[in-house]
This record gives sequence, structure tokens and C-alpha cells, in this order.
Amino acid sequence: MQPIVIIGSGMAGYTVAREFRKLNAEQELIMITADDASNYAKPTLSNALAGKKSPEQIALGDAEKMSTQLNMRIETHTWVKEIRSEQHQLVLEKDGESSTLDYAKLILAVGANPIRLAIAGDGSDDIHVVNSLNDYKAFRENLDKRQDKRVVILGAGLIGCEFANDLQNTGYHATVIDLAAQPLGRLLPAHIASAFQENLEETGIHFVLGTTVEKVSKVENGDYLVTLANGQSVIADIVLSAIGLQPNISLAKTGNIHTSRGILTNSHLETNQANIYAVGDCAEVNGTLLPYVMPIMQQARALAKTLNGEHTAVHYPAMPVAVKTPAAPLTVLPAPIDVDVNWETEEFDDGMLAKAFDSTGTLRGFVLLGATAAKQRLTLTKLVPDLIPVSV
Repeated sequence: MQPIVIIGSGMAGYTVAREFRKLNAEQELIMITADDASNYAKPTLSNALAGKKSPEQIALGDAEKMSTQLNMRIETHTWVKEIRSEQHQLVLEKDGESSTLDYAKLILAVGANPIRLAIAGDGSDDIHVVNSLNDYKAFRENLDKRQDKRVVILGAGLIGCEFANDLQNTGYHATVIDLAAQPLGRLLPAHIASAFQENLEETGIHFVLGTTVEKVSKVENGDYLVTLANGQSVIADIVLSAIGLQPNISLAKTGNIHTSRGILTNSHLETNQANIYAVGDCAEVNGTLLPYVMPIMQQARALAKTLNGEHTAVHYPAMPVAVKTPAAPLTVLPAPIDVDVNWETEEFDDGMLAKAFDSTGTLRGFVLLGATAAKQRLTLTKLVPDLIPVSV
């Protein structure tokens, strides 16, 4: 029998392998990755400074350790150039040499790539992104060299705010720039976003909103002049871009696999091609992209059963997202984007609680800001209906 092949060594790929091994210890399993296959949790990158973790301490295991632990062959620094869906075959490239690999089932766990703005200036190529441990190592190495500790962050979304909080808490000076009028624009109603922003500003984080970066220029002492569309400019030691991710769909297209924003799958994580599945940040499941930890766990458990012969649909219970901003403790359960909601807010001395109700009075989402509100997380989560019901 041909092997089950997983492309990608991120959280999604490793979690599928781990869950599958709980059910089946013998089936041949191969992981293919373009990097070194270090196993780590990407969410730890945005609070590693406050956690006093060096980049070398973040990885939980290298390829050799993970291969032994999961009884899985891991091919590192190997690129999949093409998926031959009809032949159930991959075209690989390693060290400049091409080869082919047959598979019984294929899992695409290829993640998402950072969105890059077209920014002018001779400093634009020096803008950091942090989408992997290797990216983070480069960022920290550069960060450690700088004296003045001024970091400009492009993007006031979840990752941008987490990095700003982490940097500001450890002696750096963070300026966050975003075209939106508020931080976490896609997750928070305006009145909660305003309170969240104020809490972060009290730590010294500076927000410049409603504008975008036009140019990043090198100036003396290795600094950067960041020129904004509103005419303002900011001097930075380092510029970090955190404006979002785009699912990696280019490889799927080589196999005539249907894509939209992500790789399209049904509730069983099946693509339109036989025995090919997608999981994690690259997967658009029943039209929904959920680039968070809990959905990956749910997908991996369901897919492991399917791979082992028990056809299983992914089940999404209500899954709140904890934002790692200790200066403004925040938990968000976003309401479905296709549902009209009304917000009801309760204020506390240390924050607020906002509930999103649909037209039937059903709770569809909530936002908890501060320690008092956070105590209601479990109670409220139980009241929210599943996002995607179990189906067969």
C-alpha cells in the first residue's frame, strides 16, 4: 500500500500526524517540508520576549525527534513542484534533483503566506515578516543589535497588537500603523476597540490609524524613515509587517484542485480531487477560513479518523480566541460574518463585556475585555451554537 503523505510541517501537519498515530501505528506516513521541520507552536512567537524565550528555546523538537516520536519519515528541505492528482503522484525537488513519490492519500497542510504591501523606498526590502520560526530568528537577531529599540509595526490586527504588547513590555517602543480606524477592526465593535486601544496606549504603544505606509527609506545610523500617506513620518530601528495572511493555494492549483480564498473543501476536509485533503490555515472549509489554533485541532481529529477509514465530518463548537495582550486581556468569539447582530454591552471597572445577538435573540458571539469579563468565558461559550453542525 502507498503511504499517506502530509505536505507541510506546521501545527496543522504535525497535529494530523499525531492524531492519526493515536488511531493507527503501522500505516506508512511521510511528511514533506521545504524547511527543517522544527515542531513549534506559531502563536508562541508573538509573546516570546515577555516569556523570556530565545528563538532556540521555542522549538519542541527537530525533524529527527519528531520522526521517531511519530514513526514518520520526514523529508526536509524538499519542495513539491507539482501534484499529479490522477496518478496519485507528487513531483519533488531536493538539492536540485527531481523525483516522484506515489501516495495513497495526500494532506495539504501548506499554511498561509504573509501579505506584502507594495511599499516604495530603498528600505522596503528590509521589512520583516514573522510567519515562521526562521522568520522570527531573523527578526530577533536584528532586534538585538538595535540600540534605540524603536519598532514600527504595520497592521493593527491580532498579530500586530500581540507583537506590540510583547515589545512594549520588554523595553521597546512600538508604533502601530493601520489603514483601519481602529485596532482589531475585523474582530471588535468600535466601542470595545476604543477601550482596547486606550489600554494598550497606557503602556506606551502608539497607534497611527486611518493611514498607510507609502515609503520606507534608509537613513543614517542604520535607521529607517517610514513615510505615511497622511504626510507624517516615523523613525524606526526595525519595521515589522503584520498585515495578514493569504492561504497558500499555488501548489493546489498544479493538481487542478479547486481554490477560492483558500483550498476548497467540504466538511470532511475533502477537496474536489480523490484522496486529497486540506487542513489548517490553507483550508477553506465549506466557505469558511478559520486561521486559529482550535479549528486546526478540530480539523485534525476529524481528518485522522477519516484517514483511518472512519469517514468523519469536522465539528466546530464555539471557539473563542484569546488575544495575547496582557495590557488589555481580551477574548473574542467572532459572530459569523453572514449574520446580522446587535451588540449589548456591560461595563466593569476593569473592562467590559459585549454580547452579539441575532434577530432571534440567540447569542452568536461575544467580546470579553479585562479580568472580570473573562470569568464569563465558559458560561457564554456554551450558549453559542456550533459554527458548522456535524454532518455526514
